[in-house]
Amino acid sequence: MTQVFFYHGASDRIVATATLLGKAFAQKKAALVYAPDAEVAAALDRHLWMHPPTGFLPHVRSDSPLAGETPVLIASQLDVVPQDERLFNLAAEVPPGFSRFASLIEVVGHQDEERAAGRQRARFYKDRGYDITYVDLSGKG
Repeated sequence: MTQVFFYHGASDRIVATATLLGKAFAQKKAALVYAPDAEVAAALDRHLWMHPPTGFLPHVRSDSPLAGETPVLIASQLDVVPQDERLFNLAAEVPPGFSRFASLIEVVGHQDEERAAGRQRARFYKDRGYDITYVDLSGKG
């Protein structure tokens, strides 16, 4: 069963996601980011070019010819993706087909609308029997 993690209270979802992706990359773990909103995907892409400040986090869009050999992918759709280990959700809704991934990482900001959407997703997962691990990012950037 998919492990579900909620990182909540992030002051900036893009920065928090980039930080978590950096940790996964340091552990040599592949990651897929579901970002169906083009603006969110572009913001994450821009941030990953600068994060960490002294390095580079290898990433491409999931439709890139390099997707099969790149550790971090940004996807607007989840129908055909080359990995099923770690899924980061930057959408307001439950990602389609999330249950095929070993881990689902939800990153929720502190804005009222983000928190409300996050609560709805958490309720969805709980109602279906998924255990959820919560991590409070308040005050951590």
